[in-house]
Amino acid sequence: MKNTPLYETSCPIARSLGRIGDSWSVMILRDITAGFTRFDEFQKSCGIAPNILSRRLKDLIDDGLLEKVKYSLSPPRYEYQLTQKGKDFRPVLLALAVWGTEHFSPEGPQLQLVETETHRPLRTAMVDAATGEVVVPEAYSLVPGPAADPIIRYRHAYLRQKKAGVEPLKFTPPEKQG
Repeated sequence: MKNTPLYETSCPIARSLGRIGDSWSVMILRDITAGFTRFDEFQKSCGIAPNILSRRLKDLIDDGLLEKVKYSLSPPRYEYQLTQKGKDFRPVLLALAVWGTEHFSPEGPQLQLVETETHRPLRTAMVDAATGEVVVPEAYSLVPGPAADPIIRYRHAYLRQKKAGVEPLKFTPPEKQG
C-alpha cells in the first residue's frame, strides 16, 4: 500500500495537518497572528534556522495562508501578511493555546485570552452558530458529508457497527481509487 501525502487524502483533518501540521509552520502562524511580520522577527521569536524558516514561509505562501508584500523598494524588503485563509486559522491557534494551558502548564497560564477592552479572562467553547448552544462531545458526531468518498463512508459504517457491538469486525477499508 502506497503512502499518500496527508494533504491528498479525503479526510479534512488529515488535509489540514498535511498543510500546516509541521510545528514550525504553526509557530510562524502564531507569531504572524500576534503581529510579527518580518523574517528576522520570526527567526528570533521561534529560534528557527533561516533555511527552515525560508522553506516554511514558502510553503505557507504556496498553500495560500500567507502573502509576501514588499514594504521597501531600496533595498527591496518584504514582510508577510495573513490571507483570509490564514486569518481563518486563528480559532485553531486559540484552541491549541487553551488546550495547552489546561493540560501542559502545571505552573499556571503562560498566556490568557482576555476581552481587549476590560481584560476580563474569557472561557472559550465551540458553539453552534445557529442556536448558540455549546457543542459538547456527548451531543454531536461527525458523519459523512455529501462529498464523502468511499473510504470515509466505510470508516463511518465500521465505527457505527463497532459501537453497536457487531462482531466479528475487521477493519478493511476499500482501496483508494486512482
